[in-house]
Amino acid sequence: METKRVLVKVGTNVLTNKDNRILGPVLKELVRQISVLNERNIEVILVSSGSAIAGREILGETKITDPAIRRQVYSAVGQPRMMRHYYSLFHDYGMRCAQVLATKRDFDIGKHRQNMINCYEGLLSEGITPIANEDDATSLTMSMFSDNDELASLVAELLDVDRLIILSDTDGLWTGHPDDKDSRQLKEVTVDQAVEHYVMDSNKKEGEGRGGMASKLKIAKGTAEKNIPTYIANGKRANVIVDIIDNKQVGTKFVH
Repeated sequence: METKRVLVKVGTNVLTNKDNRILGPVLKELVRQISVLNERNIEVILVSSGSAIAGREILGETKITDPAIRRQVYSAVGQPRMMRHYYSLFHDYGMRCAQVLATKRDFDIGKHRQNMINCYEGLLSEGITPIANEDDATSLTMSMFSDNDELASLVAELLDVDRLIILSDTDGLWTGHPDDKDSRQLKEVTVDQAVEHYVMDSNKKEGEGRGGMASKLKIAKGTAEKNIPTYIANGKRANVIVDIIDNKQVGTKFVH
């Protein structure tokens, strides 16, 4: 199957180091790979986390005690900062990008949904890379996406992409902890394969990503079920996106 349209989701833990600082070289490598796909006439939609961390980096600790409001403030401050990074990197590679912020209600059947499709299709038709994120500043807590993996899956389905690539800080799905010598990486998983017992919950600090491997597994299976091959791979690995498009054995592939 020829790949014409791809959605790449990059998580907070790919974009940051252990001190929760945004990593410029990782962003640059990400955009470089998008430019390679661009040259091959493959449309890319990017779902990027990182706004809350980017805001926290500027503000540090705040006086706001309510965690929901604190997240809104961090995200509102961090989102333009992330877009400034992206804007300048895309410009360096002779490309253009745009920001598309969404809330869960935008995906309800009706005018909002059609309006969003029109926006994405309009941008792609002009050769502009849409960069999507949840509109954390206005999302209501009870109707937030569980994480950006869920947002990525919904956009992938909405725009009928050929592949969904979820970039994490691990090389895919393993039979145990990736550091255990007895663990092996699963190269391909079908939607009806019982692999959930391999996943352990991870504890994340505030500002870090909301989605752990359990969430990624659920989303990957759900998307693959809709006949969109989905990959979980290491976003800090050089050339990871291009290698997946070239059908090299990278990460874990989920298929129907």
